[in-house]
Amino acid sequence: MGMGWGVVNDVKPYLAMVLLQVGFAGMNIVAVSSLKGGMSHFVLVVYRNIVATAFMAPFALYFERERRPKMTTTIFIKIMWLAFLEPVLDQNVYFMGAKLTSAGFSTALLNTLPAVTFVLALILRMEKVRLRSLHSQAKIAGTVLTVAGAVLMVLYHGPALRFPWTKGHHHATIGGQGAAARDWLVGTIMLIASCMIWPGFFILQANTLRSYPAELSLTALICGMGSLMSGAVALVAERANTQVWAIGFDNRLFTVVYGGIVCSGVAYYLQGVVSRQRGPVFVTAFSPLSMVITAVMGSIILKEEITLGSVIGAVIIVSGLYFLIWGKSKDAISPSQVSDVSVKGAGELPLTSVTNGHGHGKQCGHAHGKQCGLGNGNGGHVDVETPTTNGHC
Repeated sequence: MGMGWGVVNDVKPYLAMVLLQVGFAGMNIVAVSSLKGGMSHFVLVVYRNIVATAFMAPFALYFERERRPKMTTTIFIKIMWLAFLEPVLDQNVYFMGAKLTSAGFSTALLNTLPAVTFVLALILRMEKVRLRSLHSQAKIAGTVLTVAGAVLMVLYHGPALRFPWTKGHHHATIGGQGAAARDWLVGTIMLIASCMIWPGFFILQANTLRSYPAELSLTALICGMGSLMSGAVALVAERANTQVWAIGFDNRLFTVVYGGIVCSGVAYYLQGVVSRQRGPVFVTAFSPLSMVITAVMGSIILKEEITLGSVIGAVIIVSGLYFLIWGKSKDAISPSQVSDVSVKGAGELPLTSVTNGHGHGKQCGHAHGKQCGLGNGNGGHVDVETPTTNGHC
């Protein structure tokens, strides 16, 4: 009996990560479906962050009531910037790009996040590379491969691939269900911009958690502040069409609730628990699974076209991702760096390990399916772990 429970406990992290990626893939599908059905991405961002705030706030108020640091002007300004970067800027840009392209393409392109993060950390001198080290060479090779795969996906489409479930369906041109080539290009640029914004967000988030080590509260504050700021943007952007605010009991309401709860609170919690047990690299390793699930579900449900260029590019990106993960897996990670990760909130934040040089380590989860950790180290060196790539909060 004891052996049986031991097997169950060993399987739990794998099952949790697979189910989490299924959840992210589902969000990509329902969001693109709602957006292409006429829902405003401005309104989606506002409502989603309101739901995320309402879901996260009670946990923050209860579990961090005795250890929440005092709010200062500096921390407040950082939270304002975090809210602007992620809920306001990144989410709107990402959803706009996904609407103009496809769910599968947008998810595949987000797998370039680890490479973007690595390059940004290198520029900011937050990542060290030793050219004679095999693992450093793997990081560089992985970065080059992910960028090459993304470029291939953008420049080469190739013939459409046919699957048993696509027989009898008329596919639109590569622009994604009738979208013009120009719209596809604009959408691609939007997605690339999202990949540039996201790393900046979680690096600033990790910095903020040094002086405000309350992960749940920070998540709730960012989503709450993001609701207000994105609401102001939406009021201006949709001032001529007030009807977009009425969503009713339909697919749009499901998208909002699903995104706020499943891809925020539940996702952050699961990532935190598994990261504590198995480490952040284990969590990251499952991120390409969402791309595969999204591509298949998008082909079946949304009748999206899968092209040869997308498949080849995705394979190259995933290969580069695992080169990068392997290179990062040998970076020193202390036990405190994989300690308890409090609930994460919107799909997932990329995993970051931040060394503060004071010997205190902590990991935190936060809005968007990304995670950040404050870890041990020396000299203020920051190790940026390969980020998870799904779930815009």
